[in-house]
Amino acid sequence: MSAAEPHRALPRGPHGLSREEVELSQRARLLQATTEAVAEQGYVKTTVADILARAGVSRATFYQLFRDKEDCFLAAYKNNADFVAAVMAVELEQVRASGDLDPLERLGRVLEVYLTALRSGPALARVFLVEVYAAGPTAIEQRRASLEQFVDIVAETHRGESGVLGTKGSQRFAAQAFVGAVSSLVTNAVGVGETDDLPSLRQPLMRLAAQITRKL
Repeated sequence: MSAAEPHRALPRGPHGLSREEVELSQRARLLQATTEAVAEQGYVKTTVADILARAGVSRATFYQLFRDKEDCFLAAYKNNADFVAAVMAVELEQVRASGDLDPLERLGRVLEVYLTALRSGPALARVFLVEVYAAGPTAIEQRRASLEQFVDIVAETHRGESGVLGTKGSQRFAAQAFVGAVSSLVTNAVGVGETDDLPSLRQPLMRLAAQITRKL
């Protein structure tokens, strides 16, 4: 199940699930509810009560699983960040396996998957890119870590290349610069409600990548 797919409440009465399975279901519903509530209302205005109403989970259960709203948000953010990173990593492995794409084409494919994933999950995109900065320093540090994952994937598209972009330490700055440009443009678009237009950023960003790698 992707981070954007709904998690249904458990049926009332006997359901044959173990305690661990029940807790996993409740946790998943809380993470999804947090993502949706924060995307709609903003992190500051979202309350635990808002999350509970969406998730259909009791307050007692919430506090068995999470310390507070921030703890739940951090888990929801990590869930969303891991999903986006996994989608890109899978695409990278597929384009590597094909063996018929040059490094810029590999980067283009990974970037396309990233933009499409965010467009397909507008709540995910808003939490992942915008509301995370309202949630405090721990959340911002998580955002920084997710950007470093993105940098790793961008660098991997150019593994073995001798130019400015690649996996060597001396080549990392170029990957960081490209990811910084992607993050800035995508965050601005999501922040003003233009999530549907994200795929249109692929072409200008790939022109930038070509300039960074001196492939024009």
